[in-house]
Amino acid sequence: MITTILFDFGGVIIESPFIAFARYEQDNGLPDGFLRTVNATNPDGNAWARLERSDVTVEQFDSLFAAESETLGYRVPGSDVLELLHGEVRPLMLRALGDLRRLGYRIACLTNNVALEHDVRDEIAHAMSLFDAVYESSKLGVRKPETGFYEAVLDDLGIGAAEAVFLDDLGINLKPARSLGIHTIKVTREAQALDDLAELLGEPGLRDPDRSHTAG
Repeated sequence: MITTILFDFGGVIIESPFIAFARYEQDNGLPDGFLRTVNATNPDGNAWARLERSDVTVEQFDSLFAAESETLGYRVPGSDVLELLHGEVRPLMLRALGDLRRLGYRIACLTNNVALEHDVRDEIAHAMSLFDAVYESSKLGVRKPETGFYEAVLDDLGIGAAEAVFLDDLGINLKPARSLGIHTIKVTREAQALDDLAELLGEPGLRDPDRSHTAG
């Protein structure tokens, strides 16, 4: 029996940062997908991974990312990348969080994030406030897709893997969760994700009849 819904944040609750990455690449004459290529090179030990585990400071990340990107052909300051992280909140997902709570499910956020000192936008803070629990890589010292991240979440929530379903937009993050026995849904669009979740839970009320006009 599923009791708990686990959500990634960027790319699920808010617009994927990859959209902002693509705009930055176009505006700055970079190859398509360049920033993702930098992040995918040495993915467990590069500047991005180290920042998400709080192994380096924001200032160190700025120069480390610049050096890593330069070895791939284009120098990009890490500070530029950090400015691209916070997209718009997806309205259907926000609505679903409230619906799930009213239906009696626990909801938690599992996010790879970085510890930034600037203020969080009101709409982001509101979305975060809807979760019963928030698990951040920058505070746990472990990140998705490391198995220890999911194990720590299950242990803290006091549930078995089969009681949870996890929604993420990256297959690499879903695979280790699935191997532990967590139900998984890959998010490509708001409407698709909520349809898949509604079917899995047997909760048709999660579907929005007007989603075709508002889905991201």
